[in-house]
Amino acid sequence: MAFIKNLVNHTKRFWVLMTLLSFTAISITACNPTKLKSDAAQVPQLVTSILSDPKTFNYALNSESPNIFGYTYEGLISQNPLTGKLEPNLAESWQVSDDKLKIVFTLREGLKWSDGQPLTVDDVVFTYNDIYLNEAIPTDIRDILRIGKDRKLPTIKKVDDRRVEFRVPEPFRPFLQNASAAILPSHALRESVQKKDQDGKPTFLTKWGVETPPEQIIVNGPYKLERYDTSQRVIFRRNPYYWRKDAQGNPQPYIQRIIWQIVESTDTSLLQFRSGGLDAVGVTPDYFSLLKVQEKQGNFKIENGGPSTSTSFVVFNLNKGERAGKPLIDPIKSRWFNSVEFRQAVAYSIDRQTMINNTFRGLGQTQNSPISVQSPYHFSAEKGLKVYNFNLEKAKKLLLKAGFKYNAQNQLEDAQGNRVRFALLTNAGNKIREAMGSQIKQDLSKIGIQVDFTPLAWNTFLDKLSNTLDWEASLLGLTGGLEPNDGANVWSPEGGLHMFNQKPQPGQKPIQGWQVSPWEAKIHALYIQGAQEFDEAKVKEIYAESQRITQENLPFIYLVNSYSMTAIRNRFEGIQYSALGSPFWNIHEIKITQ
Repeated sequence: MAFIKNLVNHTKRFWVLMTLLSFTAISITACNPTKLKSDAAQVPQLVTSILSDPKTFNYALNSESPNIFGYTYEGLISQNPLTGKLEPNLAESWQVSDDKLKIVFTLREGLKWSDGQPLTVDDVVFTYNDIYLNEAIPTDIRDILRIGKDRKLPTIKKVDDRRVEFRVPEPFRPFLQNASAAILPSHALRESVQKKDQDGKPTFLTKWGVETPPEQIIVNGPYKLERYDTSQRVIFRRNPYYWRKDAQGNPQPYIQRIIWQIVESTDTSLLQFRSGGLDAVGVTPDYFSLLKVQEKQGNFKIENGGPSTSTSFVVFNLNKGERAGKPLIDPIKSRWFNSVEFRQAVAYSIDRQTMINNTFRGLGQTQNSPISVQSPYHFSAEKGLKVYNFNLEKAKKLLLKAGFKYNAQNQLEDAQGNRVRFALLTNAGNKIREAMGSQIKQDLSKIGIQVDFTPLAWNTFLDKLSNTLDWEASLLGLTGGLEPNDGANVWSPEGGLHMFNQKPQPGQKPIQGWQVSPWEAKIHALYIQGAQEFDEAKVKEIYAESQRITQENLPFIYLVNSYSMTAIRNRFEGIQYSALGSPFWNIHEIKITQ
């Protein structure tokens, strides 16, 4: 579930399920290319690409990439991906009380929505109280706002026309950065929150779908949605009411239009970039050598931000529940998957160094932790984190210890004589992901396991992962960042991204017999503890312990951390590339020089 990181920096506030559609910048192949070239000469624009259509224009209901929100919405504050520091955004300042239970934000003067209406403290209070904290609205943002063991939520109230107070029930270290969640327009959305459909649910749940006319989407970010052509392109236009201005008083952003071409193949995106149709393209390892020698000729530069903040992993479905009397997973296979020796054997059987050398062309490194290497809370193998270097002998010993056996054809069977075979799914359309899956199939055959590797269309894949829950194993990824608590909805058993043992989310069919293992509960408890602790040394040890448990129990079998690379035309001035943000995280400062 890798997902692209073509969003602006504030998307790091929570982990989204991401389709490792590796970041492809944005492009455009229009019905009339000549007209578009003519337009480009008149309007400063950035043209890049994405691998699939946006799924919603409703920020609160989004849980995946690609999405439009990095360009269309801002929160009270943001996190600088170069320094990791929190910076003012819609709020010009904030003050934290001595007991750390209260934060008061002061909004900038004169803020407006894209329709010219004032953006006020009332919008902030509405966004949090009526949407994010509203249990009738299924939003992942609520997961990262929950505090402490009891998972209590903060309270938000208006102080005066420019100040808003956030109060937490107990000290919560990451709470300040959670104020980067987008502020939404009360005047455009309040009625849909209050009005109920025939099932008694807020009509907000169907508000601002992708079929909504772009002019109805009210935003506060640097760009507003101008046009969306399904399976073709998304066009953004500069928001004339955006608050930022440069030192000379000129309105920002400088680039007036952004165009995302929807291209379902990374090969096609590469061809469009090389022919001049795209201004930027994500550089995957298989493209690096080809593009590197063309930098001067093509008037572009490959930016390398080092290890990306994204994870890649194999995950088994550990859910022991059933629906309508039918187990989600074949009980025979469920017993295999829930054996820690089985998962560890699989981890030892995957040759990650060969994966780096062949699939990633050396442009990556082994990954052993859910926490990004850039984070101060990352616990490394050098410090004692358990790793699973390729070792078939260890793998076989673990399997035999767990009661598995080999038949005369050297095929792995369980104690009851069942042949060990399972389906490994991933999203179709990404060559790197598909090559990884093919190698995993080959690697596991060396310990007698038959893997049926099947790339699926993204919507089909996502439905299995988050709705029907009837998948066996998947090859996926998640976004990361500096703050571990951004992954609260992954490690909370109640969380929307607790995919290895997913509890039904609001509106989904119930599951009977769903169980939480002790190690799951322990990781969850450590994440709560880490968010409550303010002593940095203790925080590091808490998250180190959580990483020890994840590597021992392997809910995710981590694979390779690829390098974050993007090729960008030289005519763009002001690029500040970082693996922690999209190539255009500072879009308001970027200019076109040619």
